[in-house]
Amino acid sequence: MFKTAVSIVGGSGYAGGELLRLLLFHPNVDIKQVTSEQYAGKPVFKVHPNLRSITSIQFSSMDQLEECDLLFLALSHGQSMIKIDYFCHVAQKIIDLSSDFRLLIPEQYRNWYGTPHARPELMEEFIYGIPELHREEIKSAKWVACAGCNATAVILGLYPLYKSGLCVPPKTVIEVKAGSSQRGRSPGLSSHHPERKGSYRIYQPTGHRHISEILQELSLPSDSPFYFTATSVEMVRGIQAVCHVFLKEKVDEKVIWKTYRKFYGSEPFIRIVKDNSGIYRLPEPKILTGTNFCDIGFCKDPRSSHMVVLSAIDNLMKGAAGQAVHVFNIMNGLNEKTALDFPGLHPI
Repeated sequence: MFKTAVSIVGGSGYAGGELLRLLLFHPNVDIKQVTSEQYAGKPVFKVHPNLRSITSIQFSSMDQLEECDLLFLALSHGQSMIKIDYFCHVAQKIIDLSSDFRLLIPEQYRNWYGTPHARPELMEEFIYGIPELHREEIKSAKWVACAGCNATAVILGLYPLYKSGLCVPPKTVIEVKAGSSQRGRSPGLSSHHPERKGSYRIYQPTGHRHISEILQELSLPSDSPFYFTATSVEMVRGIQAVCHVFLKEKVDEKVIWKTYRKFYGSEPFIRIVKDNSGIYRLPEPKILTGTNFCDIGFCKDPRSSHMVVLSAIDNLMKGAAGQAVHVFNIMNGLNEKTALDFPGLHPI
């Protein structure tokens, strides 16, 4: 069996560790190197204890990278664009999990990130990495920029409605609730146990950077009054996006069902969850832990044009590493579910 030689740059973070876990069990992958500047020379299981006895790979430093077929970049934001020439020398194909190349327009990067992009001429060269939206482009892509985790949940939940012209854009209000792993591995006061325990902290009332990705992928003007609030809650993994939309006209619920089925009926990792009874009758991030699914549900107010769309994902999977492996499978003409068919656990 032919195997693609890959390396992971930035493998000591949560997303990098999840990516390593998935690729170790991928039948079409040969992992050459995993880098970490802080832990170079140490076994990966010292940082990712779940991989103890699974692999003997040791972390390498970035300057020790050898040529391979494809690089996964799981670096902190701002690093990929600075070192992109070096990475292109190491591998012809790149899947970047950071925010550096998600946007297409340099001015938008400056507006949302507060600094000029280091390599603006390359921004349009990267394909935005949500497979459900850009599968055909990904098939022949050389470089892919995976989407932000919050953006992934929101975009997948709203994309069919916006593309079908069913809702009024300026009136969309979104509340995203996210687990602590979204913040990354580096500790800080906000992740300190006495501060985090029992918290329900609105950390981004307005102006979240992922709005830029949402507007871009929903084909909305950059100055659209799109309202988005992000809140950290007491869970480790998971994102739940609660999206309040207003339909342009009174639309029968059957039309909403048909719209979602039209866009997602054959998608392997999208599930429409809307039952009449039970505690899991709408999307719940808890049962998605470790999976690559995005569960989407909706509830229409019978008295008005208001509708609530809910979408849930595991931020480290569908919002990061799982999305990256899904992209890898498409780029290499593989079964899209390869190494991603874990159904989750219940109870958990």
